[in-house]
Amino acid sequence: MIELSLIPREMFRTVLDARLPEAARLALYADMCRANALVAVKRAGSGHIGSSFSAMDIVVHLYLRVMNTLKVGVGHPDRDIYFSSKGHDVPGLYAALFAFGVLPEEKLLKLRRLGGLDGHPDIHIPGIEANSGSLGMGISKGRGMAWAKAYLGRAGRVFVLTGDGEWQEGQNFEALQGAACRATGNLTVIMDHNKVQSDKPVGEIVPLGELETKFRSFGWHVTRCDGHDHEALGAAFLELDRIRDRPRMLIADTIKGRGVSFMEHPEALREGGGYYRWHSGAPSDERYAAAWGELTTRIGEAFARLGLGGLATAPVAPETAAAPAAALKGEPDSVGAAKPSLKATAEFVAEAYGRTLLEIGARRKDVVVLDADLSADCRVRQFELAHPERFIECGIAEQDMVSMAGGLARQGLIPVVNSFASFLASRSNEQIYNNATERTKIVYVCHYAGLIPAGPGKSHQSIRDISLFGALPNCEILQPCNAEETRQVVTYAVEQSPEACMIRLVIGPSPHPIALPEGYRLERGRGVVLAEGRDAVVFAYGPVMLNEALAASERLAARNIGLQVVNMPWLNRVDADWLAGAVAPFRRVFVLEDHAPEGGLGDTLLNALSTAGLLGERTLNKWAVEGYPACGTPAEALRFHRLDSASLAERVSICLGQDTVGSP
Repeated sequence: MIELSLIPREMFRTVLDARLPEAARLALYADMCRANALVAVKRAGSGHIGSSFSAMDIVVHLYLRVMNTLKVGVGHPDRDIYFSSKGHDVPGLYAALFAFGVLPEEKLLKLRRLGGLDGHPDIHIPGIEANSGSLGMGISKGRGMAWAKAYLGRAGRVFVLTGDGEWQEGQNFEALQGAACRATGNLTVIMDHNKVQSDKPVGEIVPLGELETKFRSFGWHVTRCDGHDHEALGAAFLELDRIRDRPRMLIADTIKGRGVSFMEHPEALREGGGYYRWHSGAPSDERYAAAWGELTTRIGEAFARLGLGGLATAPVAPETAAAPAAALKGEPDSVGAAKPSLKATAEFVAEAYGRTLLEIGARRKDVVVLDADLSADCRVRQFELAHPERFIECGIAEQDMVSMAGGLARQGLIPVVNSFASFLASRSNEQIYNNATERTKIVYVCHYAGLIPAGPGKSHQSIRDISLFGALPNCEILQPCNAEETRQVVTYAVEQSPEACMIRLVIGPSPHPIALPEGYRLERGRGVVLAEGRDAVVFAYGPVMLNEALAASERLAARNIGLQVVNMPWLNRVDADWLAGAVAPFRRVFVLEDHAPEGGLGDTLLNALSTAGLLGERTLNKWAVEGYPACGTPAEALRFHRLDSASLAERVSICLGQDTVGSP
């Protein structure tokens, strides 16, 4: 692992205390924050560099030149409020809050770690004003804060930063109308207009049109400037501050990845063959060294030119416990990121999904794939390239995408809808319900489902999706455990099921290969035994929890306790005859959920057992993600929720050693 260093807070104070031209001071300060954000992301192993770097000049300018927050205190009721609606840029904001003295160094160095800093903003962190990461909500939330300040007689303004791709979400336009209607004069919205989304230019996804004309037509005062020019930013904020009778909008033209030449577009787009490499993930050692060297060389030259002496950096201690080699992935891949090993690829359900969909698409002209600006992460890019006439890029607009799928289905096509589970299942739930009432065939693919990866934080950890889809009477829900089962699940959902289907997929492979019995065939409502045991049975699903269940079974075997492990890919359909046979030898039944306790497989099995009169003296324990999901490494999050193999083995042992009913 490459050695890391941090620019200490003393260096930032040196810049603030020196008598320098203001624009030069702010530009230098922003570059120093970029360097520290780079360190935090590298140490975490994941994060969003491109967005952090594009927004950095805006953040620094706001806090040091425009807002009163640092003067009155981050908790003062009359403070100015700033938050980012997109949330991807939070590593940059954390670096700035460290420089301002709001966050301690040890927190900055625990990005995406349990007890540290969440991968997306969370208000338990000092200086963070709103939870975000689920896009399109920020202006409405800022409007609420601004209204409350006026109602409560509090001073202070509200500044909300949005991404440009985020403007594909319709809620933004509802907020534009409402804020103008109420003449919310203490609200300023800033668009970080870096012109690149997750991995492609905004103009290639869903172009935004004439922004200034569009925003003015809603009744907002609008100005525009170079978001990296501090003199231009100063003039723009001065203009906006004079406007008090309506909400204000600043379109800040920025560069994604600003500050590191090979991370900046358009250079990064050329290098990536039209795709942006630096939206998420951490750079390799070689790329990190190049980026760090470029930033610190420029900072050091500025120090010398401005008479500030030499730039000092402080070594960063390595993590006390490295993640195990078999750990699950912590973040979806950016374009061009390292590929998993061949062994891991065999278990990579996301890759198997993409391959199977491509194979089906080659023989089925009625299959249409829809995407919400996540084609790389959802592994549908190969379908996009092979069948562009049947690939619809909807942008960051899940409700529109789902309703469009409903229209396609009404015309006899088979839409396959793709997005992250957190956004597809919940944001579009009413649209999904409406489609279901038409009894058409639609396949919803919920990627990034469950507790892991836990680094991005609760906005991206989907533990509600089974319950949301499960309330629909005509929708089957399946989650495969490995590549082979994924192939069978996708084929069933697209070509065999008479109903709508929801497929749940995790983002990465299991830490260890999960082997299905030779000749395994998916059978509706039936699971399969993966490990034999005589004392109790656990039902689980998906690569994450089946891995923990199998490891727990091995731990218990060493204590002469036999835990049978059953893979149950059907999350809301059960064959009663099969279930009767599966539980017959056991008095103790356990269900391991990659979901909240309510509405998952545990409830499905409990209802089936009760209906069939199979409970009797048999007890069922559900072990699920209790409360809000923890942010951290996979191992940290599983351990926190007592869903790791060691905790599971202990829980099983306790249950088998007691006669009372209930979860320990």
